[in-house]
Amino acid sequence: MRSQVSRRTFLTGLGTIAVMESTRPLQSWALTEPLLYPPMDLSYFNSAISPASPEIKLGYASITWGGNDRQAIEDISALGFPGIQLRSNLLKSIPDPTEVKGLLQKQHLTFVALSSGGVNIETPSESDEIAKHMVNAKYAQDAGCLYLQVTDNKPKRTVTADDYKKLGRLITEIGKRSADLGITVGYHNHMGSMGQAPEEVDRILDACDPRYAKLELDIAHYVQGGGDPVKAIHKYHDRLLFLHIKDVEDTQNQSAPDGKGYRFVELGRGRVDLPATFQALQKIKFHGWAVVELDGVPDPKRTPKECAEISKKYLEEKMRLAL
Repeated sequence: MRSQVSRRTFLTGLGTIAVMESTRPLQSWALTEPLLYPPMDLSYFNSAISPASPEIKLGYASITWGGNDRQAIEDISALGFPGIQLRSNLLKSIPDPTEVKGLLQKQHLTFVALSSGGVNIETPSESDEIAKHMVNAKYAQDAGCLYLQVTDNKPKRTVTADDYKKLGRLITEIGKRSADLGITVGYHNHMGSMGQAPEEVDRILDACDPRYAKLELDIAHYVQGGGDPVKAIHKYHDRLLFLHIKDVEDTQNQSAPDGKGYRFVELGRGRVDLPATFQALQKIKFHGWAVVELDGVPDPKRTPKECAEISKKYLEEKMRLAL
């Protein structure tokens, strides 16, 4: 006959066993029963775990070398930068992308981005315009590149709302086809383009499909266009592909042969708030590439490599960033 045990009696028995076990000496327990887990020091959990620091990889752009890409590759590698950005003139100077891939591997450089030039909304053939950039995207794929940079060719007339829609459509299509090659497209804000002012950058990104077109934020162009890179970083944190780390100074009281009223300079020599920029990247936990860029040598007495050394010193000594 099956014995009947009430629920109250059962629970009381369990409680009695628990009390007895808790009063058993730890040493006798260790001698009679094997420990399931080794003893742990739980004091490690008394303090909150700090979030991991953002992983910002620093590259350098070859534009300063004016098309002498082989020298740029050699100098940028010698300075210790782990990544490089090259321009589409590369397709003529080194037609074989596998040769570029080999050169970069030899110099331990990651091919971060290929500059594909401006997207022309006044093209007589949209398919031809897309095909032009796809040639660059295919070259980038074969050379082991990560990203394709595009800007735009601003019409020499009043820009309309339809122009922004068309630009967004073209960039999206380039991005969609590039994605099939494993290459991500980033739109580069630029002075003199349809994306010069912050609100213009907004209009272009709004017109693009965010799945296929990201933002490549140039902080100096953004400042010169009237914007605050810190606000842009926070606003577009989810579309930020990579950055151009750059500085710019006013030239109203200097000799400026181009008449622009500004020029790009080595890091720390202009008016871009670089510390605030990197703090913003830390706050959004940015993981990716920040490519230092300098369009041309500001002082003809210096070489492109010497300019890069100045920016490197700023990053290491002032920003406490390691290459």
